[in-house]
Amino acid sequence: MAQSILEWTAIVFLLIGTGLSVIGMVGFVRLPDVYTRLHATGKVSVFGLVSLLIAAILLTPLALGKGLLLIFFVLLAAPAVTHAIASAAYKAGLTANTKRDDLKGKVQRASGKGV
Repeated sequence: MAQSILEWTAIVFLLIGTGLSVIGMVGFVRLPDVYTRLHATGKVSVFGLVSLLIAAILLTPLALGKGLLLIFFVLLAAPAVTHAIASAAYKAGLTANTKRDDLKGKVQRASGKGV
C-alpha cells in the first residue's frame, strides 16, 4: 500500500515536472524578447526540474542525498544565472518591449539600439 502511494505521488510529480518544462519551452519559443524568454525558462523550467528530481527521489530511494543536493544547487544557482544572462543582454544593448528603464544612466550599454 505504501509503495503504491509513493509510486502515484512520483507519477504526479513526473506529470507536473513535464508539464512545467513544456510550458517553459513553449514560452522560450513564443515570447518576443530575451527578458521574457528568461522569465519563462528561469522560473517555470526550474520548478519543472525540481518536480522531476522529487519524482526521481521518490522512485529511487537510494538517490535521496544526490537528489536533494541537486535540488539545492539548482535553486541556488538558477537566480544568479538568469540575472547574469539578463545583465549581459542589457549591457549588449538588447532592448525590452517596455517604456520603463530603471538602469538607464546607471549601467553603460554597448549601444543604444536593440538588435
